[in-house]
Amino acid sequence: MKARILMAAIVSAASLITLPACTVMRDQQTAGAYVDDAVVTSRVKAKFAEDKTVSAMAISVETLNGVVQLSGFAKSNDERMMAEKLARSTSGVVAVRNDIIVRS
Repeated sequence: MKARILMAAIVSAASLITLPACTVMRDQQTAGAYVDDAVVTSRVKAKFAEDKTVSAMAISVETLNGVVQLSGFAKSNDERMMAEKLARSTSGVVAVRNDIIVRS
């Protein structure tokens, strides 16, 4: 009886260790795709930080399957459009959804 319980515990522990590597993350996204999206997000944020017209602190960037979503606030429509342009020109970006709101 104790051997069965011990074996069940070992199998359970082994499955807890190996299953997370096989699972999907973030809305059915594989671990590899999640890492790729994180790289795209970092690239877009880096472009924002380098550009003097775009506030990297006021605009949020999220990526899912190569689609970049921009949100937050811009001081002008020019800043909003520049953020979208920078995101679209980033390697790995499939599409851009620009939800930035212009505050005057």
